Amino acid sequence: MALSKDRGITMNDGNKIPILGFGTYTPDTVPKSKCEEAAKIAIEFGFRLIDSAYVYQTEEHVGRAIRAKIADGTIKREDIFYTGKLWCTFHRPELVRKCLEESLKKLQFDYMDLFLIHHPYCMKPGPDLFPMGEDKKLIIDNVDLHQTWEAMEACKDAGLVRSIGVSNFTRKHLELILNKPGLKYKPVINQVECHPYRNQSKLLAFCKSNDIILEGYCVLGSQRDPKWLNPEAPPLLEVPLLVAIAKKYNKSPALVAIRYQLQRGLVVIVKADTREQIEEDGQAFTFQLSEEDMKSIDGLHKSMSFLKAEM
Repeated sequence: MALSKDRGITMNDGNKIPILGFGTYTPDTVPKSKCEEAAKIAIEFGFRLIDSAYVYQTEEHVGRAIRAKIADGTIKREDIFYTGKLWCTFHRPELVRKCLEESLKKLQFDYMDLFLIHHPYCMKPGPDLFPMGEDKKLIIDNVDLHQTWEAMEACKDAGLVRSIGVSNFTRKHLELILNKPGLKYKPVINQVECHPYRNQSKLLAFCKSNDIILEGYCVLGSQRDPKWLNPEAPPLLEVPLLVAIAKKYNKSPALVAIRYQLQRGLVVIVKADTREQIEEDGQAFTFQLSEEDMKSIDGLHKSMSFLKAEM
């Protein structure tokens, strides 16, 4: 997983992924069209990893943004590394390709660069993204992860996706896949919530030992979206230590939080809404944190999540 000149990391299947990416999740309170404009700006400022998901319901907008930047000559399709995700209602093996093909149709792409299992947990198939029972609880489905992974492997073999991986997997879930009899392709990526309050150091070490790249989201905390936010989580970028380190380097606390993860060897997904924020996030390669400052930030870890309890 050596760093290449184009700021990318070679994954265990030989494909390269940029180490800094742009996320396209958009809260329900914000028009999805805003995502399209933000993605265009991100591409203009040099972002080449674009991260989305079936459940975000932004794929049509993201696809339009990418195609617009191809049309105006800014990029070619092969310049973009697009990540999509298998939603929890499509875990049954006969539904995996269906989910992927629906996403590709919305994007108007022939292939995805990376396709992840969004969560290790599965829910009842059907039109509802979050199927609820009469008791107002999610209706869980029972699917063997091995079967879901085999269907992911088949999508790779069919040429619909270049690389396959997982998201929100614990070590236990990863071991289920890695120890699967007849495993054809192991996950290239595990995308998880990762920030100074939840630095995932044990999971990072496990992934590195198995040649799996850890990819971090919520690296700046959260957008404070009430749909997902843990109300007990304090704003990360107001932590005095991060503010002090940012002042030392004449950078923002957000840049310090991003740089921290890059130096730990993670691929980092950032989410920004304004041109100024997007441009600033791209400046994470203009400085380096000292070993002392890295250790100080390590000390902020408290196993705290910015997200509400998982399923």
